[in-house]
Amino acid sequence: MLQQLRPAITIFVLLTLVTGVAYPLVTTGLAKALFPQQADGSLILRNGQLVGSSLIGQSFTDPKYFWSRPSATGPMAYNGSASSGSNLGPTNPVFLDTVKGRVAALKAAHPDQTGAVPQDLVTASASGLDPHISPAAAQYQLNRVAKARQLSSDQISELITQATSGKQWGILGEASVNVLQLNLALDQIEKTKK
Repeated sequence: MLQQLRPAITIFVLLTLVTGVAYPLVTTGLAKALFPQQADGSLILRNGQLVGSSLIGQSFTDPKYFWSRPSATGPMAYNGSASSGSNLGPTNPVFLDTVKGRVAALKAAHPDQTGAVPQDLVTASASGLDPHISPAAAQYQLNRVAKARQLSSDQISELITQATSGKQWGILGEASVNVLQLNLALDQIEKTKK
C-alpha cells in the first residue's frame, strides 16, 4: 500500500504545483505583458478616478445620459460578481409583464418616438452585464439626450457614430455602442462647452 501511496502523493503535489501555481502565474504574466489593459479589467479612468469598465454595463437613469440595456443580475443591477440572465423564457408571464413595463416606461420617457422600442432596451443580455446597446437603441434615445443637454441632434448623432463599433473582424456579431464611453464623451462635450 505504501508503494502506491508515495507515487500518488508525488503526482498530486506535482500537478498542484503545475496547474495550481505555475500555470496561473505564467498565463497571468503573459496576459499582463501582452494585453495590460484587458488583463486589468478594461478599466476606464477619468482624471485619475475609476469610472467603470468598458466590459460591464452601468445603470444610467438621468435623462441627459444614454440608458443601458437592462440588467438581470441580482440582488443589485450590473453586479459583476453575479453575472447571470433571468432564465425566464419568452412566454413566461413574469418576463412578458417585465418587458411590457419597460416598454411603457421608455415610451413615456420618449413621447416623440412613434416607432417600435428597440429590443435591447427592454430585455437583458445573457450575462445581465452587457455594456453595449445597438445603434438603433442609441438613436431611439437621441432626442431625449439632446433636449436634456441642450445640444443639437446632429452633435449627439455624431457622437453615436464615433462610439459605434462595427462587427468584429467585419463578420462576427452586430454593430454596437458602448454606453459608458458614449456618456463620457457627452460629459466631455459639456465641459468644453462651458
